[in-house]
Amino acid sequence: MKLPIYLDHHATTPVDPHVFEAMRPYFTEHFGNASSKTHAFGWRAEEAVTLAREQVAKLIHAEPKDVVWTSGTTESNNFALMGVVRAQSKRGDHVITCATEHRSVLEVLRALEPLGVKTTVLPVDGNGTVDPQAVREAITDRTILISIMAANHEIGTIHTGVVNGDIGKIAKEKGVYFHVDAAQACGKIPIDVKAMGIDLLSMSAHKVYGPKGVGALWIRSREPHVRIEPLLYGGGQESDRRPGTLAVPNIIGMGRAFEIAGLEMDAESKRLTNLRERLKTGLLEQIPKVLLNGHPTDRLPGNLNLSFLGQRSDALIPKIRDIAVSSGSACASSETAKPSYVILALGGAKERAVSSLRFGLGRFTTEEEIDFAVERVVEAVNAH
Repeated sequence: MKLPIYLDHHATTPVDPHVFEAMRPYFTEHFGNASSKTHAFGWRAEEAVTLAREQVAKLIHAEPKDVVWTSGTTESNNFALMGVVRAQSKRGDHVITCATEHRSVLEVLRALEPLGVKTTVLPVDGNGTVDPQAVREAITDRTILISIMAANHEIGTIHTGVVNGDIGKIAKEKGVYFHVDAAQACGKIPIDVKAMGIDLLSMSAHKVYGPKGVGALWIRSREPHVRIEPLLYGGGQESDRRPGTLAVPNIIGMGRAFEIAGLEMDAESKRLTNLRERLKTGLLEQIPKVLLNGHPTDRLPGNLNLSFLGQRSDALIPKIRDIAVSSGSACASSETAKPSYVILALGGAKERAVSSLRFGLGRFTTEEEIDFAVERVVEAVNAH
């Protein structure tokens, strides 16, 4: 076993060796610009991008032509929210979301408020789940968009109202677009944009063993055709929806990563769930005053988020340097330790929010690593 152990797979994942090998030739040998239409270098790049688009679309049961490449989920979320708000401004000015969304959704909506956009931020229950009926009741004649994530980035809770199609049905019934941030969900749980009634879906490569710096936004083109304004202008790539020279190697990596995830999802889900339960049992049996954050069963297979009451996560993490874990979202780069807004939204006290650790298990996590992590965490907590 090699130290340190990586248990922070919600922050990022290592690039799968098969993904890296698929990308490698496109850095040096097949380096063409996918927009170059007059020679073989460009044609080869375009063919590879087309294949990647098909691989991504297959995982989410979508049409390949509706997949638009971006730099990652943060851009995809910005594109979805700002793009719809601008395109639909004559029809309405109201957006519905929930309190535990990623900051790349919540902060975009906050930034749009001075422009007259009104936002309803729905609460979640103690498990982190939003009530579809609350979504229905929040819709007004000015509502143009609902944005609810598929699975939470901190506590791992899966929004059953999203994955079972309930919120999508409500959106269709009311004629409102439905956007889903699926950065943490794609490749870990089944996503079917048609069955779930989704109109826009944000995706990331680096959360599923692909490279950093690439993602996608799926934009429904039929029933309904989603009208959306671009964030960027110039160049005309991606049918004028997202201009700029395509990052061909990264796109190829995302396609291959999504393909592998689709093939391994069922078996990997079972394996990670077993490892997660082994970790949870080991910690809860040996440490008093531990609380589980998130839904006990409707959660991502590799996610375990616990609050160690009486501890502070920023003080505990240095004591377990052999284990890479986090105290919240890795996308927040503040040096100051702050209570997790996600855990506060569950109705928990500040003590619970400042004492949480997020364990993110992944494709290469082993039983030996889990047992070592249990031993180290128990030792650090009980020595306090």
